[in-house]
Amino acid sequence: MGSPRVLISRTDSLGDVLLTLPVAGMIRCMMPSAEILFMGMDYTRPIATSCVHIDRFIDWGQISNRSDPELVGFFREMKVDVILHVFPVRRIALLARKASVPIRVGASGRSFHYYTCNRLVPMTRRRSDLHEAQLNLKLLRPLGLTRMTGLDEIPSLYGFSPTFPLREDLASMLDTEKFRLILHPGSRGSTREWGWHNFADLIGLLPGERYEIFITGTRKEGDAFRDELHERFPQVHDLTGTMSLEDLIAFIGSADGLIAASTGPLHIAAALGKRAIGLYPPIRPMHPGRWAPIGEKAGFIVENKRCSRCRREGRCLCMERINPTRVAGVLMKDTA
Repeated sequence: MGSPRVLISRTDSLGDVLLTLPVAGMIRCMMPSAEILFMGMDYTRPIATSCVHIDRFIDWGQISNRSDPELVGFFREMKVDVILHVFPVRRIALLARKASVPIRVGASGRSFHYYTCNRLVPMTRRRSDLHEAQLNLKLLRPLGLTRMTGLDEIPSLYGFSPTFPLREDLASMLDTEKFRLILHPGSRGSTREWGWHNFADLIGLLPGERYEIFITGTRKEGDAFRDELHERFPQVHDLTGTMSLEDLIAFIGSADGLIAASTGPLHIAAALGKRAIGLYPPIRPMHPGRWAPIGEKAGFIVENKRCSRCRREGRCLCMERINPTRVAGVLMKDTA
């Protein structure tokens, strides 16, 4: 295709955007001179702009309040050759069709793609056994990708590294003589959580002479456990509510490991080559087969069973029953 201009559309959350970066990496491998644009929400901008393969970020939230005729004009002005609807949005798909983007790629699982896209990739995400990153890469088949990308290939496709300096106050906390471990207990309700009580028990199991521990998350998440944290574990650094996403990326890049449920920070740590341990429920489609962190030092822990009970009840016993001793054992074995 020579030097095409390719637009990747993924307007959802941090972890989803992170797992879409290998698409940009594969495009760069297939078409080294391509110009790669990424359209997402502004809060995910630091993820996209930390990817060496992405040339330009477009904030969908900023332009989405324009009229459709204005946006059709905007798409035409971009002179995009290809749009990949990685996260399907009907309005974006319609705009790309009206703007006559030459190649419009979408998954067959969305009905509106049948009349908005001219390249359909047979797949439905919800029932697939493939990882999210592999499903994203399948959308490159109309551009010439003829084989399934192995999970072991994906780390080399991220092209992701911190582009923001680490704040001096954060850098001054880091003890270079210890394993610098980030615990991220919350998920803003995006997945099943392990619970603060389990994270607290984990902290109690980790020897202070070996591990320096930091807690990250939103201020609201920190409010739920801050008093107990300061009383029981005064040596632990409470960073909840103190960092922007840029700060968090830089701090994860300077730490050694991270433990969390299936959240954006977990995938950031994996992509940065840190020891990333994900805690997962066995429920589909949230299970690690679909959402595990992918990285050279990434892994996960999940109960060995099939279960959908929490789909009805809300409380996930399978997550709660992941024993902190088991998590500590996995971590200490790898960091001995």
